[in-house]
Amino acid sequence: MTRPLATLSAILSLLAIVALASTPGNAGQAKKAPDSGDVSPMVGKAIGFLKTSQGDDGGFSAKSGFAGPGITAIVTASLIRNGVSPKEPVVAKSLAYLEKKARDDGGIYDKALANYTTAVALMAFKEANTDGKYDNVIKRAAEFIKGIQHEEDAAHVAHGGFGYDKKGRPDLSNSGFSVEALLAAGYKKDDPVIQKALTFISRCQNLPSEKNDQPFAKKATDDDKGGLTYDPTNPDKSQYKTAAGGLRSLGGMTYSGLKSFLYAGVSKDDERVKAAVDWCRRHYTLEENPGMGQAGLYYYYHTFAKAMDALGEDPFVDAKGVKHDWRRELAAALEKRQGQDGAWRGKGFGEEDPNLATGFALLSLSYTKAKR
Repeated sequence: MTRPLATLSAILSLLAIVALASTPGNAGQAKKAPDSGDVSPMVGKAIGFLKTSQGDDGGFSAKSGFAGPGITAIVTASLIRNGVSPKEPVVAKSLAYLEKKARDDGGIYDKALANYTTAVALMAFKEANTDGKYDNVIKRAAEFIKGIQHEEDAAHVAHGGFGYDKKGRPDLSNSGFSVEALLAAGYKKDDPVIQKALTFISRCQNLPSEKNDQPFAKKATDDDKGGLTYDPTNPDKSQYKTAAGGLRSLGGMTYSGLKSFLYAGVSKDDERVKAAVDWCRRHYTLEENPGMGQAGLYYYYHTFAKAMDALGEDPFVDAKGVKHDWRRELAAALEKRQGQDGAWRGKGFGEEDPNLATGFALLSLSYTKAKR
């Protein structure tokens, strides 16, 4: 990483990760999780908590500094995806708060992290845009995100990636959010901005191929092969550098990369998708964020949910042949971690903030229901 770890932790508090506690069962049999087919009690308690934690200005954790717009956007999208109408006061107020953060350049941000907060805000407005009310703000936000993309020579490792802002080095998390936001705004899968982003995301994968000529990928351990890492731009100084000189694959990043491939139309038969899915089979868990422990667990949960939903493999079969009803298992993992007040609280990357962790948890739960 090129930034101090403390800064990274603050930054990633705006980001966003999903998994579940599972112990191997009998090979070939779907695993049984606690009965969590009806997630409405969990959702209801979480919504009740968020209604009490919203600020007078409509934001969530808005006084936390630059994190405010990003956290508010994540919470807003999570509420709408779980059935709260954009017309209900809690959502209407948060949308009004986000509208006030829209800048003349099309970005939606406060003091920093312009690309990140714009991307997650765009997705919140997209969820609310049932009547075209937010068409213009979505269009302008997408144009702003497009302008953030790194345009170095195609051979440069940073080419096509997105960072926190125009000056920041690119990373997989921001690139994944940006791809998702641009597609939500109506950009086609074959648009050059999407295809260039896939070039960068491919270079984050521990998979040497014609799509990835980065030296670190050739040094991947068997355990890391197929997974994706956070930032390939300066591997020698990365906190995720391995003893072999490669970069450690990370759970949240692997699922972020996998969902980006699938959302952008990369075939399930493509070697990048197959390798990422194989890594997920070997590291299937909802007890931790693989490669990170408990840090960023709720960000992991939400990328897990999106990627698994896009993959459409129900049940999901792990490397040991165990079949997982991942939707029920994810719901069960969240159920046992929910606080009595309805909130979730995590560790690291800002997830000590219950608004952020609860927003990610609710986003995750929205994918445990029938496919949308």
